[in-house]
Amino acid sequence: MTRAPIILQLLLVTLCTLSVSVFSSSTSSATDEFLGCLAVDIPPALLHTPVSPSYTPILLSSVRNLRFVLPGTPQPLAIVAPTEPAHVQAAVRCGRRHGVRVRVRSGGHDYEGLSYASVDRRERFAVLDLAALRDVRVDAARAEAWAGSGATLGELYYAVGVASRTLAFPAGVCSTVGVGGHLSGGGFGTLMRRDGLAADNVLDAVLVDADGRLLNRTTMGEDLFWAIRGGGGESFGVVLSWKLRLVRVPETVTVFKVQRQRNQSASDLITKWQSIAPALPRDLSIRVVVQNEHSQFEALFLGRCSRLLSLMRARFPDLGVTRPDCEEISWIQSTVYFAFYSSSKQLELLLDRGSKPDRYFKAKSDYVQEPIPVHVWERTWSWLEKPEAGLLILDPYGGRMDSISPSATPFPHRKGNLYNLQYYSFWFDDGTAEMEKRLSWVNGLYKEMEPYVSKHPRTGYVNYRDLDLGTNELAGNVTSYVKARVWGEKYFKGNFKRLAAVKARVDPDDFFRNEQSIPPLPAAKEWSFIQNPTY
Repeated sequence: MTRAPIILQLLLVTLCTLSVSVFSSSTSSATDEFLGCLAVDIPPALLHTPVSPSYTPILLSSVRNLRFVLPGTPQPLAIVAPTEPAHVQAAVRCGRRHGVRVRVRSGGHDYEGLSYASVDRRERFAVLDLAALRDVRVDAARAEAWAGSGATLGELYYAVGVASRTLAFPAGVCSTVGVGGHLSGGGFGTLMRRDGLAADNVLDAVLVDADGRLLNRTTMGEDLFWAIRGGGGESFGVVLSWKLRLVRVPETVTVFKVQRQRNQSASDLITKWQSIAPALPRDLSIRVVVQNEHSQFEALFLGRCSRLLSLMRARFPDLGVTRPDCEEISWIQSTVYFAFYSSSKQLELLLDRGSKPDRYFKAKSDYVQEPIPVHVWERTWSWLEKPEAGLLILDPYGGRMDSISPSATPFPHRKGNLYNLQYYSFWFDDGTAEMEKRLSWVNGLYKEMEPYVSKHPRTGYVNYRDLDLGTNELAGNVTSYVKARVWGEKYFKGNFKRLAAVKARVDPDDFFRNEQSIPPLPAAKEWSFIQNPTY
């Protein structure tokens, strides 16, 4: 080899090394500038960086899925724990100025961890942890409440229960879910069939937009207010608090849990439940949890046991509900009953934010529009008998859900859906082999059920986020609308285009984005859509 090529190779290596060094230095400098910007308006105690002793504890404080804290998972440059709106405004403005995205966490229940982690290793992002913004103020006389996005459903329920025995809020059964994320995706629970979704009962909201402005319903406008009530979190801004309509409930409600084994006609009961549950009176909701060799029917009835038994004898006699199965309790006690499977536990359990992550999980969801045949349920037991099996959760629709327009909010799964079907796989042991077995189970059963669920598209619930449905790609420096449609229409159907039009107006530079955030509708399409809206 001659001397000249050797010198050339050395020169190229030197240039590459200098390039990497300059890039690293540039990135480090940009990060320092971002952190310096934050420090101007945010007290040091509220700003946590990887060198801070507080960084890991606060990162883990609202992690619900250990899959997203495994070694190698991209982590935030900083975690900001705001205690007032000005801190959020500062984080957004500094992020835009220095090219750092902001991800927002209220309760940490994002199924794919997108509120505190990133799939893209190149992404420079910070996390706004809203846990301190969890004040709940109840006005019992007006049947209204203001709740901070960082409050959990348990904290909201507790405040409502303390204020009144005859007021409630229609939301989910898991008490540690954050109010902000739950409302942003729609939010369904045991009162849904009478009172609709949690998002259907939002009256106002306070939001920080991509320009760092503090807006309410009047100043944000009805299009943006529509989008934040079911369009998924972290696309349009940071919602700090929500004004909620509370609903009336009787002082005494009735709950039951009835378990039936596979050899006790469980398949027949589930098959019948599919047609019966969505057609029941609105004040009765019966969900089903299927696991191992049994199915468990779990009910909330807004009335006394005697009326419930009469109703069950007339509408679902085969389930065989008897008086000893029933418990008469208050609505607030029913939230403990469904969250902790006991009505005798203290109400203060609702205030436990559950800050110690203890499991790995993966979930998927479907909407069922025609009853699944009994032979399919019989075949499903073979999946549930596997050592790596998870569980199925069937939540009935119908009632009030049938009378709300699919375009009333971004959540489109209204009339025509019998129930939501969730596939939930969870495990406690670390290791790739264990994870692959569990993922194989949930993916295999999901594939097996494809012929029996919604089609064109096969739909899912955005709060059961599933990156297998598709992830975003960039077109230039904004999210591709065409690529995002692949997953977006599965969550939002015809509402996806309207969401993208709202995004184009309020965040055209796509500052608020993640792997499944709403993209801006391209300018030409936006103009056409404004002229000829489909809603």
